[in-house]
Amino acid sequence: MNEFFLITEHFSILKQINPGFWVILAGLICTLLPIGHARKAFVIAAPIFAGLLIFQLYDVNSTEHLGGVLQFGPVELTTLRIDELSVVWGYLFCLAGVINGIFALHEKCRITDSSALVYTGAAIAGVLAGDMVTLFVMWELTAISSVFLIWKGGDHAYAAGIRYLAIHVLSGVMLLAGAVLHAQANGGDFMFNDIGLDSPGGWLMLLAMGIKVGFPGLHMWMQDAYPKASITGTVILASFTTKFAVYALARGFAGADILIWIGAIMTCFPVFFAVVENDLRRVLAFSLNNQLGFMVCGIGIGTSLALNGVVGQVFVHVIFKGLLFMSIGAVMYRTGTAKASELGGLFRSMPFTTVACLIGAGSIAAFPMLAAFVTKAMILAAAVEEHLYIPFLMMLFASAGVMEHSGIKVPHFTFFAHDSGRRVKEAPWNMLLAMGIASFLCFYLAWPWGGYQNLYALMPYPMEYAYKPYTWDHVVFQMQLLFAAIFAFTLLKRFKLYPAERRAEILDADWMYRRMGLNVAIWGSAMWDRLSVHTSRIRTRTLSNVGRRLYQTFSPAGAASEATPSGLAAVLTAGLLFVVLMLGYFAR
Repeated sequence: MNEFFLITEHFSILKQINPGFWVILAGLICTLLPIGHARKAFVIAAPIFAGLLIFQLYDVNSTEHLGGVLQFGPVELTTLRIDELSVVWGYLFCLAGVINGIFALHEKCRITDSSALVYTGAAIAGVLAGDMVTLFVMWELTAISSVFLIWKGGDHAYAAGIRYLAIHVLSGVMLLAGAVLHAQANGGDFMFNDIGLDSPGGWLMLLAMGIKVGFPGLHMWMQDAYPKASITGTVILASFTTKFAVYALARGFAGADILIWIGAIMTCFPVFFAVVENDLRRVLAFSLNNQLGFMVCGIGIGTSLALNGVVGQVFVHVIFKGLLFMSIGAVMYRTGTAKASELGGLFRSMPFTTVACLIGAGSIAAFPMLAAFVTKAMILAAAVEEHLYIPFLMMLFASAGVMEHSGIKVPHFTFFAHDSGRRVKEAPWNMLLAMGIASFLCFYLAWPWGGYQNLYALMPYPMEYAYKPYTWDHVVFQMQLLFAAIFAFTLLKRFKLYPAERRAEILDADWMYRRMGLNVAIWGSAMWDRLSVHTSRIRTRTLSNVGRRLYQTFSPAGAASEATPSGLAAVLTAGLLFVVLMLGYFAR
């Protein structure tokens, strides 16, 4: 590692280039490399290289590192900024890129490897961008590169990919429009700092970020696209897009009160859909939206404790949510399905995957000694400190809900429940290795004897006091909440009141958009046809009348011919002569 640092010291240009650009370049090179170990090594080495660059460039004793300044007329762009906030996302995305690369080692698809690297690099470059134009470019590049991971899911994924691409491109256009309006209101400054909601540009940027993070009513693209992506594609998608948007919200809108209520609603409504959903990847997509709600609510609270809780929750969430998607992906790889109604009893043939799924489930439910236990409570504590009791109760309900659908339902119906009779091989070694790394991190980052303190050391904001998660009150309260959720699930199952797993797709709010959009399109097409018919009739009638009038006037038997001896030819000749005389007169 010392040799690496010596090399980078001799190449000062590295200090001016956003580390994410190198990962994007690696993704483009991957399109040229043949299938083999070299390309797979490239996929894993690129995010490691980016992480080492970030470590080398960031000085903890300095406020921030700026680089890559470009001047376009009056507009100055800062393509690289590493500070106490962006560095956490930079490290996290590099780590996620390595784990995802290991999980996908068995795949021999050039498109998957290339698009995954470009997508990872765009996310890294986006969170390390210092200006809003670079942010916009990376915002759109994440959408364009990631859609190929959805299309690799099969025939049914094409339409979902088109919808995904359309809504994310729309989000990017709104982001750029908001950035331009905001810059105009601030003397042409495109630096990406606190935006606020004092101008139309701020509201437009908030809405653009809300689409990408999944605000209520704008969230359906997750449940639509993620379950239809390829097995590795879903894992990769869950790591970057929404967390990129969380970073943008934390950078631009920390302390915006409206986010408190938006986030609180986000935590609650997915619970009801996840309970009745049959597709387990779709269940995890709903729980993804639920967890994002905690982050959005914490950003809205805006205190140091809340924002540190958001950063910590983002960090552990990428790991345990990726672990859950990896475990279900491994099951789907071996069985060909992720439907709860078609699974069960797999703990007999996939024991290691079962353990990994249980660790991920315990982490998302915030069991003591597992990841979210040391982060989610910071957001809840911040809500209580600010006397936000209704949002606190909503998040408390959502915490019990996520325990039910992701902590219990996913592992229960996948590996236990009724025996489906499936006897399959354990997951491939690379999948098990990736799940093993994520499982270890779920324990380590919550370890009471030093592990969680290393996580807290990454927090960007100083806290008024050192938060201590392992207090007697916190442990007992959390265990009471979790066991209450377990008891409720057991009771409902015992008396057959729990919703049955049905072979059906649960419609979300996108039903209104799709149905309304279809009806509007049909109505618009019919109206256009009717308008075209009427326009054609009017045009034909008008031209016919004009032609008839001209004929009646200038034909040899017309009115003009009665006064002139040579009919239409004479009239035209006289007209041309008049024009020539006028031109000659004004030309003198």
